[in-house]
Amino acid sequence: MAALRRPTARRITSLLSTDSTPRPQQRRRLATALDTPPPSSTTTAPRPSTSFSNRLNTGPSFAEFVSPPQQAPDELLSDSEALELKTVQIGPAGSKRPHTRLPEWLKTPIPTNSNYKKIKKDLRGLGLHTVCEEARCPNISDCWGGDNKNAATATIMLMGDTCTRGCRFCSVKTSNKPPPLDPHEPENTAEALKRWGLGYVVLTSVDRDDLVDGGARHFAETIVKIKQKAPHILVEALTGDYAGDLEMVKLVAQSGLDVYAHNMETTEELTPFVRDRRAKFRQSLAVLKAAKEAKPELITKTSIMLGLGETEDALYATLRELRAVGVDVVTFGQYMRPTKRHMKVEEYVTPATFELWRQRALDAGFLYCASGPLVRSSYKAGEAFIENVLKKRARHSSLVSAESLGDFGKMRDV
Repeated sequence: MAALRRPTARRITSLLSTDSTPRPQQRRRLATALDTPPPSSTTTAPRPSTSFSNRLNTGPSFAEFVSPPQQAPDELLSDSEALELKTVQIGPAGSKRPHTRLPEWLKTPIPTNSNYKKIKKDLRGLGLHTVCEEARCPNISDCWGGDNKNAATATIMLMGDTCTRGCRFCSVKTSNKPPPLDPHEPENTAEALKRWGLGYVVLTSVDRDDLVDGGARHFAETIVKIKQKAPHILVEALTGDYAGDLEMVKLVAQSGLDVYAHNMETTEELTPFVRDRRAKFRQSLAVLKAAKEAKPELITKTSIMLGLGETEDALYATLRELRAVGVDVVTFGQYMRPTKRHMKVEEYVTPATFELWRQRALDAGFLYCASGPLVRSSYKAGEAFIENVLKKRARHSSLVSAESLGDFGKMRDV
């Protein structure tokens, strides 16, 4: 190895000694460098307008599609014309099929105001879900579109956005193994409601048959947190049936809420065809009865959908059953098919029929009834009425207790 290294060293030394002329320093260049830069592809001259853009700019704005056009008095439809269902032919030529258009009284505006966006941003920031979005409620523009957050209403959906049941009318996602519960959800929910400053809030949840208690303790913890952070908020809990475990119903009913709601959805005859097989008519009646017995002063509430093929006799029987277990509030609303995978609408019930059932419910002895095509179980007007009833009850209780203690004069002057 030493013999090989010496000639190499001598050769390098001889090359360095013979080449003594200085070499000019060469400039390093990139492989893609060009001597002259290419001309810019962008120009400052405006692009020539096209006939399409001209027609688009002179056409109707987005607001005109959202808001219905103003009609002249002579163009207004009569009552019979407004309630008439219109059928159109849709599909490609040669294979068209009839399609019934949505009645005018069921059409709602698209939510576009800033308050809707603010509420949605708050919900996403805290990782909360609402039944307004998951169930595709048609009233979302009305409930979320108040002038300020105090006037807005949102129904918070607890325990995630995936249900373990598959009712044939509901568009909420379903799975046998939904994600685990968020342990921070009760605190986040209470913080969001405190931030909004609402006077009345509705809490609901998906069914969680994968949990031993059905999520009842999680629900009750959320209510306790809300009452701790904002005692003035009236809380309505729209719960599931907890697989018939009435002890869990009692736990939620005694957690500090003001209104206990559980939806019957339909009549006893239609229940097997409308609801999940684990949801039974008698089981739901037992839930409402147990909630009332656990706390007699609690307002109990339920909701029924119309347009599923129910009969008048079956509806009358349902109202009698509800009054027998002490239900105070009932709501009627039109069933609207979320997707083609769900049950078909058997009938679009007219507003006059909804008003008729409202009167019948009040005659049957219900404290309040909200009835209309767009009414849902968490209905804004119904919440306002119940809020006033609860405040009057609280005021009456204060006066009675003060009178028994001899302080009636002081309370009356307050």
